[in-house]
Amino acid sequence: MNTKTNKSFAKRVRVTKTGKVLLRKPGINHFNAKESRSSQLIKKSRIELTMTPKAKQRFLLGV
Repeated sequence: MNTKTNKSFAKRVRVTKTGKVLLRKPGINHFNAKESRSSQLIKKSRIELTMTPKAKQRFLLGV
């Protein structure tokens, strides 16, 4: 059975050479004017997502 990559999820993540899955933190698109610059920059960093190998195969097959 051929499984397809979940493209909507694959577009939102980045996979590093070592296989880590990095996600963008939510809530950085708007309502940033009142926040300090340092908190804006902290939100810009990515967070690591822990996934089982089965989930990686299901969602990130072609990535």
